[in-house]
Amino acid sequence: MKKITAHLGVIKRLKRAQGHLKSTLAMLEEGRSCLEITQQLQAVEKAIGNAKKTLVHDHIDHCLGSAAHEESGNVDDAIDELREITKYL
Repeated sequence: MKKITAHLGVIKRLKRAQGHLKSTLAMLEEGRSCLEITQQLQAVEKAIGNAKKTLVHDHIDHCLGSAAHEESGNVDDAIDELREITKYL
């Protein structure tokens, strides 16, 4: 599987976050209410969080999953990498 194919969901979510952030900046420049801006910032955070979660899950499914089917040395490395990447969930 090509990296770009595996990360299409991440790209989609980051583009969504980018759109929310652009809207937030415009709202600030327009002098919109703090409540509206805060709601928009929440959307930015959620979109970025979803992108991160998708990236980690893709990595677990594709990269670490294939290592588990290989030699035992790779399995140990995959387990170590899994421990490391789950810190970011």
